[in-house]
Amino acid sequence: MSLADKIFVDMCKDILENGTSTEGEKVRPHWEDGTSAYTIKKFGVVNRYDLSKEFPAITLRKTAIKTCTEEMLWIWQRKSNNIHDLNSTVWDEWADEDGSIGKAYGYQLGVKHQYKEGMMDQVDRVIYDLKHNPFSRRIMTNIYVHQDLHEMNLYPCAYSMTFNVTHKEGDEKLTLNAILNQRSQDVLAANNWNVCQYAVLMHMLAQVCDMQVGELVHVIADAHIYDRHIPIIKELIGREASGAKIHIKPGNQRFLSVYDKRYYH
Repeated sequence: MSLADKIFVDMCKDILENGTSTEGEKVRPHWEDGTSAYTIKKFGVVNRYDLSKEFPAITLRKTAIKTCTEEMLWIWQRKSNNIHDLNSTVWDEWADEDGSIGKAYGYQLGVKHQYKEGMMDQVDRVIYDLKHNPFSRRIMTNIYVHQDLHEMNLYPCAYSMTFNVTHKEGDEKLTLNAILNQRSQDVLAANNWNVCQYAVLMHMLAQVCDMQVGELVHVIADAHIYDRHIPIIKELIGREASGAKIHIKPGNQRFLSVYDKRYYH
């Protein structure tokens, strides 16, 4: 069993055994048959992944790493809010007739802001600071912009990344760490999806900034399992597991081109 598998299993057991139910409460989600989609939820889940030890893909079931990575690149690299720029149907229900999801996700990362050093978007600012001021405690992104919420077709779930650089004694390279903040998560559908895509992001940023990867800390305000997912989760966490690796195209120092499908496996 990998470290990621153990974290996932322990989290699911904790939610099932110690979580609280929303059954009978007024909830927004509904199943296709119109029935309210209730959950068992746990507040304030914190999972820590040491990316220097393994890539955190669970092996209890298949995680669509290529697809989740392409979604991350759509947001972080293309900085797009149009599903026509994404080879996936995951976002189709939130798109308008032109394919736009409004001022959400990639749109926010692509907005340029005025800094003392000039105009930069949030991704460019992160890379600039990691290269020029790596020990700053201000290296972060935020896409939960209240003034634009009314123009978003869906509110961001994973909404903030805070980067922190450390220098381990004896190491030649600096270590890149990050905290991913998420207001809400469907554990079965999205937990390892989000973990894997942001782990890939950290590997990419580390390579671009000539660093090594450290910890990814995932903070989830509302980690929930839907009522109809409970039997699936129970079966899933009882399976045997193995291990996973990631390979990033070597030698590339540009964030916009560091991902190459030919080198991804």
